[in-house]
Amino acid sequence: MVRAPFASNDRLDGLMQRVVAGDRAAFAALVGELQGLGQRLAERTLNDRAAAEDVVQVALTRLWTLADRYDSARGSVEGWFRRIVVNLCLDRRRAMRLVSPIEEAMHLASDAPDPEAAALANDQRRRLDAAMEKLLPRQRAALAMFHGDGLSMAEIAVVLETTAKAVEGLLGRARMELRTLIAETDER
Repeated sequence: MVRAPFASNDRLDGLMQRVVAGDRAAFAALVGELQGLGQRLAERTLNDRAAAEDVVQVALTRLWTLADRYDSARGSVEGWFRRIVVNLCLDRRRAMRLVSPIEEAMHLASDAPDPEAAALANDQRRRLDAAMEKLLPRQRAALAMFHGDGLSMAEIAVVLETTAKAVEGLLGRARMELRTLIAETDER
């Protein structure tokens, strides 16, 4: 998936400087630029739309309340927002309770016209989701940003506060672990 174009870093930096000064219109514009990005990242990381919406709302609130902590010398507004979203997702994953069987079954229902294809797609998605659940949260977040948002390893490194080389290893281990987990599911 190709990363969606975002406003220039200069424009976002300018908006952020106005947010630091308390400009609500600038904050609304910044929300418009970042909300979709945050939602996609949180959904891929948490695998739960409602939880992702909650995380994005908290992240946007932090963007407003912690605006004075933003430092353009350390990275872009987009990168800083991604870091906030990822950290909130990781915190949420740590605190998340087990999903009840009825909630799990709700995710399997589909309105697809071809029941056989829908069943196969649901089964594949369920196996992938189950495997993703077993990955370490940082691995899941890295996969979401790399494959879902099309970020480079350098961009992911900024968000995860590590090096591009470490992200490369993280992605490699995550992919290997996913293959193993899905193969174990197939053997059952």
